[in-house]
Amino acid sequence: MVGDHRVRFVASDSPAAQSALARLVERYGQSAPDSARQIVALGGDGFMLHTLGETRHLDLPVYGMNCGTIGFLMNEFAEDGLPERLAEAEQAVLHPLSMVATCADGTVHRALAINEVSLLRAGPQAAKLRITVDGRVRMEQLVCDGAMLATPAGSTAYNYSAHGPILPIGSDVLALTAVAAFRPRRWRGALLPSKAHVRFDVLEADKRPVMADADSRSVRDVLVVEIQSAPEISHRILFDPGHGLEERLISEQFV
Repeated sequence: MVGDHRVRFVASDSPAAQSALARLVERYGQSAPDSARQIVALGGDGFMLHTLGETRHLDLPVYGMNCGTIGFLMNEFAEDGLPERLAEAEQAVLHPLSMVATCADGTVHRALAINEVSLLRAGPQAAKLRITVDGRVRMEQLVCDGAMLATPAGSTAYNYSAHGPILPIGSDVLALTAVAAFRPRRWRGALLPSKAHVRFDVLEADKRPVMADADSRSVRDVLVVEIQSAPEISHRILFDPGHGLEERLISEQFV
């Protein structure tokens, strides 16, 4: 019990996170999932994304403390003052992307992604993709190492590394970004309305295999990948005052 804040602590498998978990549980106690009011996740950004997915059915806000490397979605780690930090935390609500991937063997895979859904070549040759937006073919053929659709929350992650734009949190747009585009050469992508339905068709799939990835959940040998926002699903993340997602996204552009 943390004052009036019943907390469920979870941690990644890293030694640092497991050590922090033991100390915090000893100090503050450990609530059962069905009686907790907040979840405190100990790890890095990857573990935060995993926690949000695994605990979605609990409808609890998640407060992360960085015991990993990047920590863009995490708060600074400290053992002291946790009740006060939870009481004062700012909440951000994120809506994920929904991916439906159809594979060469006919299987269909569904997954949610808070950051991005990406398609990546899975062989030595560049991928060939056809891009359709809201039923209209917008690019007959994109030859590239890959492409992705990123949310504002995920725009500073893989999307930014691929030279995609950083999107303000709360903006009703998604970033469609190419990875090493060969044809059209230097094509950087597009900004799309958040309600857009995006379809990727893999061309010459036998010769140029492609994998799809939704926040590190991968599917191989995809033929068609359809992506759209899932506004009916909400993830709540807690941040220390003055260090919320909006501030982090702005600060990232001035590093």
